[in-house]
Amino acid sequence: MNCRRTAFCSLQFLLAIASSVLLAEDNSTNRQLRVMTYNIHHGEGTDGRIDLERIAKVIRDAKPDLVALQEVDKNVKRSGEVDQTSELGRLTKMHGRFGKQIPYEGGDYGQAVLSRFPITELTVHWLPGEPERQRRIAASGVVDLGTRKVVFSSTHLHHNNVTFREQQATALNDLFRDSEHPVILAGDLNAYPESQVLEILGQRWNNATAKTANCLTFPSVNPKNQIDYVVYHQPQGSRLVSGKAVVIDESLASDHCPLVVDFTFSDTDD
Repeated sequence: MNCRRTAFCSLQFLLAIASSVLLAEDNSTNRQLRVMTYNIHHGEGTDGRIDLERIAKVIRDAKPDLVALQEVDKNVKRSGEVDQTSELGRLTKMHGRFGKQIPYEGGDYGQAVLSRFPITELTVHWLPGEPERQRRIAASGVVDLGTRKVVFSSTHLHHNNVTFREQQATALNDLFRDSEHPVILAGDLNAYPESQVLEILGQRWNNATAKTANCLTFPSVNPKNQIDYVVYHQPQGSRLVSGKAVVIDESLASDHCPLVVDFTFSDTDD
């Protein structure tokens, strides 16, 4: 009887320790957030082969909490009529949300978000540009981290029209002005760090890559330029702090290298 009682008490003690460890991990996770942005070129690598498993492995290995994806196909002929957001969600075991930009080859083309945490359906915000061609968007959802929430948005600014890019940057400044939660915007801005686009965004957003030199993301083979970014802003009283940005050296899976930034919440007073 005493042996059983001792064994039972020991089991309770071990369960209590395990619960404490899990709680500590949950609290740590809740205070830290890893964000990735990745232009996946509809899954087509620099070898000309479409391979979502290859993209998924890059994501899994980086262990992000949130991923902003650009150039994503949904049921498009060129990429085998696959819902790429759903498939990447399955392969990474993350929640996937797709934001349609344009119809293309029998399906849709746009942007997506992957999240380790519950996320609302994406809201598609239209940005200035040419509606008859590739009008650009910001696709945004609210992510529930448990004790706090953040707005996470994926965007892809115009690739060859500077005026449109600057107009789009101005629109992004206004778009999330009144958010009650911290906002993280990630994507392919098609602009260099010294450009007017980044200067415009700097009026509203903090550039999470500014602390790190040479965040070169494009092209993925011998990258020479930074055109992919993670930026953020927050309501007064929030304390979201960005850490070092890291470019993942991946030259095969896409024509862009993925960019990762770690964030920390410096308090628990949200």
